[in-house]
Parts: sequence; structure tokens; C-alpha cells
Amino acid sequence: MRRKIDKILGNFLVVLLTLMVLSVLWQIFSRYVLNSPSSFTEELARFLFIWIGILGAAYASGQQTHLSIDILPPKLNSANRIRLRIFINVLIILFSLTVLVIGGGNLVYVNDLLGQSSAALGVPLSWIYSIVPVSGLLVIYYKVHEIIHSKTYLV
Repeated sequence: MRRKIDKILGNFLVVLLTLMVLSVLWQIFSRYVLNSPSSFTEELARFLFIWIGILGAAYASGQQTHLSIDILPPKLNSANRIRLRIFINVLIILFSLTVLVIGGGNLVYVNDLLGQSSAALGVPLSWIYSIVPVSGLLVIYYKVHEIIHSKTYLV
């Protein structure tokens, strides 16, 4: 299951990045060659950048390629390293739950309630912000998986 989620998420990030590059290239082409800048590409690139950043952070968390400072783990024995890793993952789960899932869910709810939409694309902002709680759920999934398999994820 995890490998399937990794593959889907990785491929989805590649598609988003491709769309963002094409959007920016079209903006450059339409501005400098056609002398008529496209009105939607800047907003589309901005929204895609947000999605890539937030989903990419969840993906990096799942691949354990996120930024970390390894001062304490090398000084601990194997059992204490596992305990430290579990403690850190519990903190990450709590942060993701409160900030990304609950806070992001409230952000989506408020924007949906207010009916706000983007200026150029006319897309409801709740759709754009919906990636925040989704990403939080992905981080939680990855960290729970890591806790369950903590002996194979030694620091």
C-alpha cells in the first residue's frame, strides 16, 4: 500500500511540476513573442507552486529526505535511537494533525463558507487550500507507518 501511495504521489508531483513549467513558458511566450500576456498563467503557476511545495513536503516526509539535525541520534544506542525516532514522529503527527489537518480544514471550510474564488481562474479558493489537510493526512500516514516499522527505520 505504501509503495502505491509513494508512486501515485510522486507521479502526481511530476505532473504538477510539468504543468507549472508549461504555464510559465506560455506566460513568457505570450508576453514577449505575442505581446499579449496571458491573464491566467501567473495565478495557475502560483497555485501549482503551492501544491508542489505542500505535497512535496509530505512526500519528503514519507521518504525521510526532509531536513534534520543529527546531533543526538549518533550518540545513542540502537534502542534509544528507536525511542527518539518514535518520539519525534509522534511530535510530527501532533503538529500535522493540529496545524495541517485541523487548521487546514478550518481554512478550507471558511473559504468555502465565504465563497471566495481566485481572480483570474475563478476557481474556489477552498479547492486550492484543500491540499493542506490532504498533505497533513499523508504526513500522518507516513509517520504512523514509520512508527509501526520503527526497527527498520534506524536513524
